[in-house]
Amino acid sequence: MTAIDHKPQIGWRRRTVERDGVRLAVFELGEPAADRPTVLLVHGWPDTHALWAPVADAIASRYHLVAYDTRGYGESDAPNGDAPYRLPELAADLFAVADAVSPDEPVHVVAHDWGSVQTWEAVTTPGAEDRIASFVSVSGPNLDHLGAWTRRQLRRPTPKALAQALSQALSSAYTAVFQLPVVPKVLFAAGMRPAIWRQFLTTLEGTDPKNLEFAPTFRADAVSGLRYYRANIRERLGTPNPRSTKVPVFEVVNTRDIALRKAIFANTHEYTDLLWRIDTPTGHWLPYTNPGYLADIATQFIESIRGADSSPIIDRARQRGAHQPQSGKLAVITGAGSGIGRETAYLLSAQGAEVILADINLDAAETTAATITSGGGSAHAYRLDVADTDGFGAFAEEVTKRHGVADIVINNAGIGLAGHVLDATDEQIRRLVDINLMGVMTGSRVFGRKMVERGLGGQIVNLASAAAFTPQQGLGGYSATKAGVLMFSESLRAELAEHRIGVSAICPGIVDTNIVAATEFAGASADGQKQLQDKMSGMYHKRNFTPDRVAAAIVDAIESNAPVVPVTVEAKVGYRIYRFVPGLSRRMARTKLF
Repeated sequence: MTAIDHKPQIGWRRRTVERDGVRLAVFELGEPAADRPTVLLVHGWPDTHALWAPVADAIASRYHLVAYDTRGYGESDAPNGDAPYRLPELAADLFAVADAVSPDEPVHVVAHDWGSVQTWEAVTTPGAEDRIASFVSVSGPNLDHLGAWTRRQLRRPTPKALAQALSQALSSAYTAVFQLPVVPKVLFAAGMRPAIWRQFLTTLEGTDPKNLEFAPTFRADAVSGLRYYRANIRERLGTPNPRSTKVPVFEVVNTRDIALRKAIFANTHEYTDLLWRIDTPTGHWLPYTNPGYLADIATQFIESIRGADSSPIIDRARQRGAHQPQSGKLAVITGAGSGIGRETAYLLSAQGAEVILADINLDAAETTAATITSGGGSAHAYRLDVADTDGFGAFAEEVTKRHGVADIVINNAGIGLAGHVLDATDEQIRRLVDINLMGVMTGSRVFGRKMVERGLGGQIVNLASAAAFTPQQGLGGYSATKAGVLMFSESLRAELAEHRIGVSAICPGIVDTNIVAATEFAGASADGQKQLQDKMSGMYHKRNFTPDRVAAAIVDAIESNAPVVPVTVEAKVGYRIYRFVPGLSRRMARTKLF
């Protein structure tokens, strides 16, 4: 989904909803109807309902949209003191607006930042499911859940737990300043101007300035909104009272959020009967930076909850237990019928991903898929010849249409060719290049374009080899293709960095897979082929480095976005020799392996 390329012109209808003497400015688009449910949009700090203009522009034709300035912001009243801004008051406001704009049907809520925090308070109120049909939460945790998570981290002070708690504490340090009585007010009064804030968001998150619309009350709102921090944070984090909800919740976790670390959402499933979650490499102000995506994903979720449409993206995001590292992700793996591809599919599935298994041997891919689905995972098998460029493009289109844009693409399919290069036929060399190099380049290109168009990053993993940097007799052609994969991956990584798409080259050494048994030996007779294959297979069996260990390195590379990953000991040593003592690498290449 691409960002909206014009400044939205939203014709909101204004009305006032009053609760306990506080007047709330409410803004509507369209009228409620059986086929136009009400979607309530709730903003955070330092925004007003104007935050939602780009999102509203994308979905106004489909829903009855309602946004309101929460108390203390924009055209709504701003009661004195901090007590009127406690979460129960804010939740009661939300219910009052919902009752006024949709008295007969529950509303769907999409909320951001403090809008999400107060909606969490509302959905954990007993009976909330009667008034709130669903909740899309963006960049705003439940403060009680956060308090419980923090206590748990400190009760079991492992290095990882402490690191996560410290990381969140540093990210939230600004909230301590916000709670001071005078300092932030003075700072904001002097420097909180729309132009400065616009430049901040553009620099920090790459926000299109045309999507940034601020209310005339912006500076006053920034100061007034500080009362939300003073009224709630210390109380809720200090003495948390985590409660559950029956409302369907969709958490959009922005992994580049400067204020919120993704680890703090780890316990949401404990309090939510119906939970969906998607992690995206986006920043805190998603409604500004990628409003088209947020509008699209919110629509898919709402329609799924209504039972109107089924969405593979929403289906993948469903959480049934603790969040797994790859939950909600779609991974495409070539050569997935055996060896490294198959083991990587098993591991990614175990970590929550839905996997697309492509192999020239469809039966092998279907066997891998059956093993995954029998264990409760989600997998789909396709026949694919990676040397068929047109077929690869058609495969990418079909996967995107049926399953969505891939988050992870692993170009693993490959073949071996051994023997002296001078003995190889043109046909052998061409087939080697078409599969090992062109197949990787095609897979990276056809799926990479989809990732760029979506604008939400991704990860491309290409299987090279230690042969890419360890020249040796008898593997010249094979080494050339793998060196090409390595350099292609390094170059593609530079090209796609601005789109936050990572590219990793995996370089295993001697791994016990069936590629050896199928390796052709240039110039060898039929009997000689078998003898050489048996000899080479024996050497690989003796090395006993199994494909599952390479799969673990691949998944680690996906998590860390590692550029080049030598896997085995000989690969790690060979990589360093070639970099620092290339002459030694050339002398070692003269040793005959077979």
